[in-house]
Amino acid sequence: MGMNTWMEKPVQLLSKYRYALLILVIGLVLMLLPDWNPGDEVSPTVPAVQTEAQTPEQKLEAILASVRGAGKVQVLLSRAEGEKTTYQTDTDISTGQDSGSQRSDTVTVTDQNRNQTGLVVQVNPPVYLGAIIVCQGADDPAVRLAIVDAVSKYTGLGANQISVLKMK
Repeated sequence: MGMNTWMEKPVQLLSKYRYALLILVIGLVLMLLPDWNPGDEVSPTVPAVQTEAQTPEQKLEAILASVRGAGKVQVLLSRAEGEKTTYQTDTDISTGQDSGSQRSDTVTVTDQNRNQTGLVVQVNPPVYLGAIIVCQGADDPAVRLAIVDAVSKYTGLGANQISVLKMK
């Protein structure tokens, strides 16, 4: 009889707290599962385009090469002016009896390493004059249209300023 009473106590506790134990076991199993985040997966059909240290031509070549039927692509962009950066300035105007003077100083920011850089107010993108795109699939009108549309959206050029040519 001593054995029966010893076994009855844990059985009573298990039956009393069965839902709490079930939740605890499910929680432990979920914690042991590996992390899975669907946003971390990279689609194999879209090429990875680096945004830093690449020229606009290289960025366009990487994107246009992924257009169905385009094949190998080369891009040439002509610029009227390059990217312009505008910095914050402090202007002091002093007026005297006979004349006035004006002094402008660029506002600088110091980082943790004591490097000073100007405080950027605005970065204007480059202004393009035209684009020449040479690709293997230029015979297909649908490919031509897709390329002209993509280059137009990226550069702001009109269709009459973009030339798509067949590669040798």
